[in-house]
Amino acid sequence: MLALPDTQVRMMNALLRRGDLAAATHLVRPGALPATRRLAIYRNNMVESLVAALRAVYPVSERLVGTAFFRQAARACIGLHPSRSGDLHEFGVDFPAFLRAWAPAFELPYLPDVAALEWAVHRAYHEAALPPLWPASLAAVPLDAQPGLRLSLQPSARFLCSPYPVLRIWLANQPGADETETVSLAEGGVRLLVMQQALEVVFVPLGDAELRWLCALHEGAGLGEACARALDLDGAFDIGGALGRHLALGLFTGMAT
Repeated sequence: MLALPDTQVRMMNALLRRGDLAAATHLVRPGALPATRRLAIYRNNMVESLVAALRAVYPVSERLVGTAFFRQAARACIGLHPSRSGDLHEFGVDFPAFLRAWAPAFELPYLPDVAALEWAVHRAYHEAALPPLWPASLAAVPLDAQPGLRLSLQPSARFLCSPYPVLRIWLANQPGADETETVSLAEGGVRLLVMQQALEVVFVPLGDAELRWLCALHEGAGLGEACARALDLDGAFDIGGALGRHLALGLFTGMAT
C-alpha cells in the first residue's frame, strides 16, 4: 500500500498532467465511468476553480488582455504553480512572475507590474489591521536608543516599484471609471506603498529614498541603518518628515530595541 504522501503526489501529477496517468488510475475506486474519465472531470473542475480564483484577483489584467488570453495564461500558470493551500485567498502570488517569463505576454511589458499591483491590493485588503503606534511612545525612547529601534509595519503593507504608470492603469479600469480615458506608458513609473486603512485599500506615492527607508524598516533594519540607506541615496531626505507622515498614516504598529 502506498503511503499517503505518495498517493497524493500521484494524484496531483495526474491532475496536472505530469508523468504517467496510469500511475493514478488504479487509485480511483471502480465506478460507472472509467478512471481516466473521472480523473479528467475532476481535473477540469479543479482547473476551472483555480482560473475563477485568478479572475477574482486579477480583473484588471483580464480586462487589459481579454478573457481568452487571460484564461490561456491562467491555465498555463496553474500547471506550473498549482495551489498549495486550502485557502484560495493565498492562491495567485506567482501570477505576476509567471507573466514576466511567459512568451505570449512579452509584448505587454507593463502587464506583470499591473498584476503585481493587483496582488498587493488583494493581500492588503484581506490582512487584519493592527492598532497604530502612538507618536508619544516613539518620542519617549531615549536618544541613544533610537538608532537601534526597530519599527513594525502594518501586516497589510506592500511596496511596489514599476517603470510604468500602473496605478493610473489600475484606476482607469475600475468599475465606473471614464471609459474614454487613455493612459500613456510615457507618463512614467510609480513607487507605491499599498496598505489597508479603515477597511479600504489606499495607495501612497513614495520618493526613491523614502521607499528605500521603508523597505529597510520592513526588512527589520534598525532606524539608524534605515536612515543611513536612505541618505546614501538622497542626502536631503527628510527623515523627520517621513517619520511623521507614516505615523499619521498608521503604518507603524510597534517598536522594539
